[in-house]
This record gives sequence, structure tokens and C-alpha cells, in this order.
Amino acid sequence: MGIPHHFLGYWGYGAQQELEALLSSILENLSPNLSPCRGEALNFPPSLQGKGVRGLGQKNYFSLQENYPFPIWNVVYIGLDGNPPPQQNQIAAISASGLFSSPDAWVSLQENNCLILGREPFGKVPLYWTVQGQIIWFASQLQLLLPILQQSEVSIPGLYGYSCFSYVPTPLTPINQVFAVPAGTELVWQSDRQSGILQTPESKKIHSWREAPEQLTDEATAITELQTLLKDSIERQIADLKDEPVGVFLSGGLDSSVVAALLVQAGVKVRAYTLDFGNAGIPEYLYAEQVAEFLKIPLVKVAVTPSSIENALIPTVQALDLPFGDGVCVPLYLLSERASQETQVIFNGEGGDQLFAGWTNKPLIAAGVYQAENPAGQETFIQQYLRTFHRLGGYESQVYQPEVYAQIQNLHPEDWLSAALDRNECPSLLHRLRRASLMLKGAQNIHPRATALGFAHGLWVRSPFCDLPLAEWTFRLSGELCLQGACEKYILKRAVENWLPPEIVWRQKRGMGVPLTSWCLNDFWHKLGIWLNPERLRAHNHFYPHIAAQIVEGNLGAAIQGRRIGETLWLLIMWQLWRSHVLNEELSKQSWDHPFWLHRWLWRNYKRWQG
Repeated sequence: MGIPHHFLGYWGYGAQQELEALLSSILENLSPNLSPCRGEALNFPPSLQGKGVRGLGQKNYFSLQENYPFPIWNVVYIGLDGNPPPQQNQIAAISASGLFSSPDAWVSLQENNCLILGREPFGKVPLYWTVQGQIIWFASQLQLLLPILQQSEVSIPGLYGYSCFSYVPTPLTPINQVFAVPAGTELVWQSDRQSGILQTPESKKIHSWREAPEQLTDEATAITELQTLLKDSIERQIADLKDEPVGVFLSGGLDSSVVAALLVQAGVKVRAYTLDFGNAGIPEYLYAEQVAEFLKIPLVKVAVTPSSIENALIPTVQALDLPFGDGVCVPLYLLSERASQETQVIFNGEGGDQLFAGWTNKPLIAAGVYQAENPAGQETFIQQYLRTFHRLGGYESQVYQPEVYAQIQNLHPEDWLSAALDRNECPSLLHRLRRASLMLKGAQNIHPRATALGFAHGLWVRSPFCDLPLAEWTFRLSGELCLQGACEKYILKRAVENWLPPEIVWRQKRGMGVPLTSWCLNDFWHKLGIWLNPERLRAHNHFYPHIAAQIVEGNLGAAIQGRRIGETLWLLIMWQLWRSHVLNEELSKQSWDHPFWLHRWLWRNYKRWQG
């Protein structure tokens, strides 16, 4: 089946000897966390021979009378033990699942000498590019492009987007001059052989989540069709499996339980893995135990403790490649690490909330109804949607140092949401929210980080809800079949109610209870003084130096209380560690100008005395 890999390549007009020297230098100096080994340079597919393109050591076909030759190119795979068979005209491809019949990100060359970088609509694997002179460099991992740049500078718009959403919105990245291909999009560069100058790329939307003109309202028909679609999705994702066991991340929630049930029904050997936060978090593993017992599959509990989180924190940051601020990332790293000891293929239930209008949609539906009734309200619907991220949007003047604050004045986070909430694509509110969730929280956050964490441990990651026929079918569902009264994901629950215990199918949804606030205010109290040290924040010149103390004191904002304290601190911690361990920025000296060197009880008494 091979092992997960990444690729790096170039295309355009330049001195081949210099480009090859740079490529070799990058490969010689690969960071150990990128990949254990690297493959040979990829020769171009037979379909491209004689068409004016070339890989390493290939003959260049062009007429000597013309001003400029055809563009040159090369691609190397990193961590590959055998090239995947390329599709027609593809020079590079990558798949989160290991099923290369439908790659998740690809690089193609066309006969008219144009370069195409493309991604499928679920966003399972990222694809990055940068322009250096008249050369396009592209890679499936951001870290692979950093050595290409003369200087890696933090993108202020990327930083601002991250602080609003906990991920960097595409096409931005956290680095200036490096861009990401949006999910469901192809970027096309035309070469101009008369001038040898590359044109601005054309962006082509190859898929858009769109509400079907005719809506399915019959419940019995919907149940039958959905059951068939779910089984077909699983069949496609197990087609290459022999007799080896696979893993499934089982939270005990509906989506992961459905995936486990489908795998068992299909006759696959399944081993389940679940997280155990002990007494600190919400005990979800009890539900996972119930599902595993019902399906008669073994369940491995992975203990998540403050010490295991601290030990895995930096490896997680390096594995993620991009900064992701959600507290679930490190626990999922630990889960992937454990599963990789026994399997190479892991299934998850990611995407179910996006497809079937999960629990987060209820307050937005209420807001949408209110907005329709009160169009002159103070907040637009997009602004209300922005607040559902519960990050630092709205606190800009308290968060950023003056220089950065001045630079973001003309940036509006709503602009990064507007295309996803396009009324023309989805006129009805529920479908519009589902489209937005697929394009934003799914494609830019949940799926790429799941792939990155799996790849870091040599795991192929398969998400049965990321199935195009299934997803497109859900845009035919009437709103009442998705959300019936207070019951979210109604039609999914009806379709699977005989596959799982009723307590699992019909219980109220809760998010994963990662006890970030408890960890930060207790176990990691002293570490906050290191991770968010005022002197280092001052030197970076982005966030206010004493922002961590403001947050724990409850002075940043009324909405940042309780669990939001831990979530906000974690957002900042992951960003700072990303700068240190992915950008490899030199750390400045630490100051003691913060409360975290004191015991927390002493600091609390001091604050009471001050008050």
C-alpha cells in the first residue's frame, strides 16, 4: 500500500542547473519531522513525452528559432517507497486515503504548456505555491517551500485570519508570498514563450456546493437512499483492503459510530481507538465503550494527561505544518500515534456535522430567522456567523500591538466568509449553513489537520462522509429532514437507528471536552510564562506582551470566560510554538514580568489583596 508522502517541484522559465542545485539542497537539509526518507525524482508520464515538458534529465523539445524554450519542470516525492501511478497529464498527486484513483491534490501539465494546481472540494490535503522570478514552486507541505524563500516573513493577514478562526483562511498562508490553493479549485498558469513571462494564474472553481432545485421531502425515500449511499461510500473506501485490520477513531458520537458500524457490516476487521481525559474532561469514552461492545470490536483507550499533552505538543505543531489553534489537535496526535502501532489505515467520522447540519447550526438558524425579521439589526448575519468561531475577532484593539493593529484596519474577516455564505448557491438558510461549514470548518480546518496528523504517523486517513455522491445528495434534502424540531441530523439518525444502540443514535450532541482551561490554569500555569512570555511577544511585535495575564484575569473580554479562557490561550500558544518550531525563529530572552512564575494560589491571593 505504500506510505504517506509529500512532493515538491517547480515549473517555469529559469536556469535548470541552479534550480536542480536548490532542489538538491532542500532535500539534503530536510527537517527530520518532515519525512523519514525521500524518493527519486519523478520522471514525467509517457503521455507528456514530446510535448514540450520535461523532468530531471529529460530532453527539452523546442524549436531553436523561438525566443524561449518550453518551460522546464521537475518534481520529487519525499517519503515515498514507490511512485503512485499518475493520472493523465499529472506530474504529481497526493491522496489522504492512499486511493490514487481519485487524488486529493494534483499538479498537471497540459499540451499548451500550462501548469495546473488543483484540489478536491473537501480539502483533505493542502497544496501550496510561491513565485520566484519566472518559476512556480509548489509543494504539498508548507515547510518544503520555506527554503525557497529569501526570507520567511509572517503574513499579517494570515495571522489575523488565524486569530479569528483558529486556522489560516485560504488562499492565505501564515507566510508572505506563499499561497494555498482553495479546496474545489484549480489554478492555471499559461506560459508565454514569446516573452518568457508567466501570467497571473486563472482560478477555476471545479466544484461548488449548490442547493438542488428540487428538494426531497419524503422521509421513507430519503432513509432508503441514504442507507445505500453510506454503504456505497464505505465500499469505495475498502476496495483496496486485503485482510489487514483497520482502525477507527471512535468518540462514541453518532458520526464515528456510524462509520464503525458500516465497517463491521462490510466484514472489515476493525479496531477502535478512543480518548480518555480522565476526571478532567467530559467522559465520552463511556459511549465509545458501549458502541464497541454492541459491534463486538476491540477498543483501545488512549489516556490523555497533562504530561502526555506537554510531551506531544511540539511534535504536534511540527506535524500540523500550519498553525491550528483547536485544543483537540494534540489529543488527536496521541490517538494517531497509538493507532499507528497496529494499523496503517484509519477511518474517522469527520464531515458528518457538515453534511447533516450538526448541532452548531441551531443558534445560527435562530439568528438567521431574527435577521430576516429585523433586517435593520446591529449585526449582519455574516458577523453573527463570525462570532460562532469564539476566537479573537472583535478584540483587535486589545490584542495587537499598534503597528499590526494599523495594518489590519482595512481587513475584514467577513470577506473570508462571504463566498461560503453565498445566497445564490444556496438560497435556503440550512443549506447555506451546510455549504459554509463544508467550505470553512471542514475544508480549511478539520480535514487538512486530520490528514497531517495521520501522515505524521504513516497513516492513510479515510473519511467516509467525504464522499462526493453522498455530499451532493444531502443538498437535495429538505430542511425538515435535517433538523426536525430540536433534533439535529434527523435523517441520518433515522437511517442508522437499527445499526447502533438507541442511546447512541438519539443522545444530545456535545463537543469533545478537552479540558484546556483546567490544564492552563493548573498543570500548565508555569509553562504559560514560557510559551507566552511577554518579552518574546514584545520582540515578535504582534500580540500585546501581557495578553496571557489579561486573559487569565478575565480582563480581555466578557465572552472570554470559563472554557473560552483555555481555548484563547491555546490559540496563542499554538501560534507561538509554530513560529519557534516550524519557522525556526530564534527565541529572545525571557522576562519575569508576568504572574506565571508565582504559584497560582499565591497570585490569586495577591489579586484579591490588590482588589
